Amino acid sequence: MFDSLHEPWLRGIAFNPAAPSDVLIRLVDRAAGKAGLLMCEGRDLPDAVIDAALRHPAAAARLALAGNLHVDPSRLAPLATDPSGIIRARLAGGPRWPKPRWVRPLPDDILIAFLTAQDGGEDGLLTEHEIIQELNSSRQIPPSFYLSLAGHENPKLRISATHRWQSLTPAQREALLDDPDPAVREAAREGSWVLDPDAVEAELPSIGSHSKSWVLGTCALSRGLVEQCFADGAVRPLAGNRHTPADAVARLARHPEAKVREMVAARPDLGPDLIAELREDRDEAVRMRARLHPFPRAWAEYWAIQRVIGHGPDCTCPITEPTTEPSPDWFAACAVSGEPVLRRVAASWPGLPAELVGTLAQDEDEEVRILLACHHPLAPPHLLLDVFTTRPAHRPHLLTLPGFPRTGLTHLIGHPDPEVRALAAADPTLPEPPVNDPDESVRRAAAANQSLTPQALEALLADPRTAEGAAANPSLPVHRMHALLDRCLNGAATPPTAAVRRHTTPT
Repeated sequence: MFDSLHEPWLRGIAFNPAAPSDVLIRLVDRAAGKAGLLMCEGRDLPDAVIDAALRHPAAAARLALAGNLHVDPSRLAPLATDPSGIIRARLAGGPRWPKPRWVRPLPDDILIAFLTAQDGGEDGLLTEHEIIQELNSSRQIPPSFYLSLAGHENPKLRISATHRWQSLTPAQREALLDDPDPAVREAAREGSWVLDPDAVEAELPSIGSHSKSWVLGTCALSRGLVEQCFADGAVRPLAGNRHTPADAVARLARHPEAKVREMVAARPDLGPDLIAELREDRDEAVRMRARLHPFPRAWAEYWAIQRVIGHGPDCTCPITEPTTEPSPDWFAACAVSGEPVLRRVAASWPGLPAELVGTLAQDEDEEVRILLACHHPLAPPHLLLDVFTTRPAHRPHLLTLPGFPRTGLTHLIGHPDPEVRALAAADPTLPEPPVNDPDESVRRAAAANQSLTPQALEALLADPRTAEGAAANPSLPVHRMHALLDRCLNGAATPPTAAVRRHTTPT
């Protein structure tokens, strides 16, 4: 019978928040199987356990650790130069699916290690360029990083800066075009085409169809290319391109497609006549965008608005750091605006002052409250809990927030949604955790509730329905954790000190 409990015990101990390093290190052993790998990837770990996984001879342990989103990424630096290219790529690619909405950026030294690598690892399964492709799509590179490379002493890194040509300052572009290293100068000339209208027109036919919209929406466009877009009916990208000529913008403002007019109405470079015309547009979405113009705006404000418009209350788009950000005063003005869209913009800014956070937490617009809960570190606990119970799409993200409430949840113990009941079942102030709930996740959470007595805990450990939760209970004594591991890993009792010594000895 007890053999069937081995897997639940291992999984429970692996995620027991009170398990000390000597217990967790035993789970890094291959004998722990999937439970040890899930632990290496799925929870925060003490330094000693990280060190054991980093030097583990089994690549699987290092591979799991490379995908860990809970450990300080600076501790994972050795994996950027791991002998295995697969492990390097896992670190470069960031947390696996389902990818969290906010991904913690990698430290500069790890990013530089990837960008300056001479190979893709000793196993030869990947090239350094393939690993960099993983990195570029991982959201682990802060926008400021590439800008800092423009003046780096390493020419390979200055070449990397040329790949973000439009984000560079004019002075940085000029310096790269006149760089003492010929390879950097060549990369700068190749990268500068995005701001050369004639070069963009010449380059476009050779660009894949999936990238053409990006080119038309971000690059400098020649008169001929603009006219071709109108002739082909492919003008949507032009409506948001800051390089689109003024006369073309005026034509787009009168385009028969409402979506095109809506995109134009949000532009910060419209003249007063066009703004007045669009405020009288027959489409409400166009009129709404045009109404936003009394707020002083530049392109940074335009993109701040674009990030929240039209997404809906269940939007789980990535939370990323913008390349440029409006001023705090602008966000503060948005917070007290009569336009719900602008209050949503303010709610999505994590730097909003506490007094305005309190006001928006009671806003009549649900999307304002949801955005505040998901983005602001000072969002009140009652708001986080309200969004959790009413909007399931946001639950995975809300549970990662340090301010999310874990107590005072007794009133939710009878909730019809098992996810909500599971949250309440883990409340340590609960007088009687529902260990017999019909839902497995609720039983597991209840069995892990530290308010349970030692006698109750022992009974739950012996029950397949609650064994995993009981093994994850922080009230479980350490000597009992070791005894369970002895059963699972050795088949016989092993003194804990000997087990720890064996599993921490370098190989």
